Amino acid sequence: MSTQNSLLRGWTVVLAGTGINLALGILYAYSMLKGDIAKLFEGAGDPYAVACLSFALSMIIGGKMQDKVGPRLTAILGGLLVGAGFIVCSQSTSYWGWIVGFGMLAGLGFGFGYSAATPPALKWFPPAKTGLIAGIVVSGFGIAPVYLAPACKYLLGAYGLQQTMLILGIAFIAIVCGMALLVSNPPAGYVAENVDTKSTGSAPVAKMAGVEMTPSQILRTGSFYTLWVTFFIGAGAGLMVIGSIAGMAKQSMGEYAFVAVAVMSIGNAAGRVVAGVLSDKLGRANTLIIMLVFQASLMFAAIPVVGGNASSGTLITLLATFIGFNYGSNLSLFPSFAKDLWGTKNYGLNYGALFSAWGVGAFVLVKASSALTAKFGGFTISFAVAGVMLLVGAMLASSLRPKKVAVPATASDLVEDEELILQKVSAE
Repeated sequence: MSTQNSLLRGWTVVLAGTGINLALGILYAYSMLKGDIAKLFEGAGDPYAVACLSFALSMIIGGKMQDKVGPRLTAILGGLLVGAGFIVCSQSTSYWGWIVGFGMLAGLGFGFGYSAATPPALKWFPPAKTGLIAGIVVSGFGIAPVYLAPACKYLLGAYGLQQTMLILGIAFIAIVCGMALLVSNPPAGYVAENVDTKSTGSAPVAKMAGVEMTPSQILRTGSFYTLWVTFFIGAGAGLMVIGSIAGMAKQSMGEYAFVAVAVMSIGNAAGRVVAGVLSDKLGRANTLIIMLVFQASLMFAAIPVVGGNASSGTLITLLATFIGFNYGSNLSLFPSFAKDLWGTKNYGLNYGALFSAWGVGAFVLVKASSALTAKFGGFTISFAVAGVMLLVGAMLASSLRPKKVAVPATASDLVEDEELILQKVSAE
């Protein structure tokens, strides 16, 4: 395959993956429909929490599937599951109907679709562009509320909740399955031409490019657990306050609260692309540390804003934008880490295992935020706890900086280097 044809094919896969994630952003539709859902049954937030856990679980299953049968069938299955889940919700007014439809079927579908969008795109490009490509593909998920917020508002007003879910479900199947037909892995033996060999931040990445690790091997490395805990903190702390900001925006901006949600989404998407590009230049660990410290600073700076009785709509919107920006950076940095450290052969399953941190973080810390808000009667404690956790995450991230020594050339050497206690096992 010529360089020009491979480049064209690679960018086609990138755009298709971005399109799939634009549709997958329908996960955010739940928060926009939450008021109407609450009229059906108590505990409106539970189907969403179940969906987040299902999402994280199916990232592992979907990652394994896309490694074995390819991303196309995996994405199609994801589209069918999400569409079916929304259609089930359109026919149900019961709590358990929504748990099954949105929480389980749609939640699983999100994971299958998401797991099939990024890996094939990364495989078409060299290590020096990993952050950029990952950032572009996952930005679709972040920016989705920009079109979903007004679309959901219109559909609810015109058709009501049940018909809205039916329309969204059918549209999702058509869009995701259509985009999935354009997604594919490179042919066997394909090696992406690295046209940017002068990138200052990608030297450590280039050294790791030949490492291919299996899931059992990454579970024996210290880097996996450091990344998992850091991802848990970065994503979970962001999510535990993003929901609070949406509520504050509604109090201060009324019917125009969707503007704050849309602007936050733009920040979310921009953070994914900007962090990806920066990480290609500055290195993944350095970029992650910067983003976590910035996010922690925002949390502490926000306390006077969220603690006031009358919060400014402008301040809330700015706060939402920057917090969304930093939260979004996690979704491009961690898939890039996974490719750099563990290779592409088992990328889907390896990143699926790491992505479980997002699901657990979302479930645990969002619940913790709700409990803290109920106990202390405000958002101040939630923001303070999130800020402290993010600083801890930044300290953990500092250990991910490449050592100034020769990097092991094989997966078994890497395991031996990171886990000294396994030297004997590796030697055998």
